[in-house]
Amino acid sequence: MAVRVQPRQLAFALPHAESLTRDNFLEGPANEAGLALIESWPDWPNRIMLLVGPEGSGKSHLAAIWAEQAGARSISAHALTPTAVPGALATGALVVEDLKPGGFDERAMFHLMNLGREDEASILMTARMAPSAFEVELRDLRSRLRAVPTVPLLPPDDLLFRSLIVKFCADRQLSIDETVVSYLASRIERSYAAARQAIDLLDSEALRLGRPVTRALAAELLRNA
Repeated sequence: MAVRVQPRQLAFALPHAESLTRDNFLEGPANEAGLALIESWPDWPNRIMLLVGPEGSGKSHLAAIWAEQAGARSISAHALTPTAVPGALATGALVVEDLKPGGFDERAMFHLMNLGREDEASILMTARMAPSAFEVELRDLRSRLRAVPTVPLLPPDDLLFRSLIVKFCADRQLSIDETVVSYLASRIERSYAAARQAIDLLDSEALRLGRPVTRALAAELLRNA
């Protein structure tokens, strides 16, 4: 007797819009220093500033707000080359994203910091750790990076964490109620990355299973994660 197997529904990862405007930035004690830095420009204590925080802590969001405000161009640290430096500084303001150990051309970074100073440009860098933890071969660059003032973005408090869960759902047009938010907030690691990963999982599995996002679904997925 033939057994009919139900085909598994496939879930397609559809792009979702994540707004990086000032109006959509979630404020809290964890990021108030970073927001204050952005809003204080051009009266910065140094022309080069560094936002430091864990994955998903809002560094790129704050950088996007500042870029809009300052007319800044943006470039990833790993994409910076010596020849690209003058063009990157053409507007007098630049965002350098994701500075990390071994992830950038030291000559290009040294050239950028020198030319930025000469041109009196404003440069905002983002990183997950302070440059004091970097292994940098160029001694002059090492000292200059370590002298850049850093502004920390801290882990979220309970209110901000719950708001992040709601925002990540809204970005994906997921409808959830307070029971789901409370369940997730009490069950997952309190970090930006964990909140994003949990909502990604809920979104993809709800689509695959053809089910709404409920507390029961969240419990099933987290139990099996």
